[in-house]
Amino acid sequence: MTPAPVFTYPVRILENHLDAYGHVNHVSYFSLYELARWEVITSGGRGLEFVRDTGVGPIVLDVHVKFRKELKLRQDIIIKTQVEAWRGVAGTLRQWMESTDGILHSEAKFTMGMFDLKGRRLVKADREWCRALGIPDEWNADRA
Repeated sequence: MTPAPVFTYPVRILENHLDAYGHVNHVSYFSLYELARWEVITSGGRGLEFVRDTGVGPIVLDVHVKFRKELKLRQDIIIKTQVEAWRGVAGTLRQWMESTDGILHSEAKFTMGMFDLKGRRLVKADREWCRALGIPDEWNADRA
């Protein structure tokens, strides 16, 4: 099976990412991962304006995060994003943060779905959404 592409998003850890202990706050990890996901879909032609216009977009259904190594203030990192599996209305997406020297600092597995904002239900990802997310055609041959 063809693997999905890995998207990269460079980030510098800033003061607003830190908590009172001088660590990156757990909420900041979630925000940074979300920024990287939006960059993936926006660069794929399916950004926030498209979601608002069509009423369909990706949502997080579940997440598991591992914090492996502390991130430091002003540290440059790369957030990597890759769809691991997708079938029909949902799939799994892996994101991870590496320092520029390749050290793994955090990794997250998201269960994602395509959500119809008007119908308030999960729907299949169409061909263009699959392309925007980097889902290989062969993974989801029965999509809408």
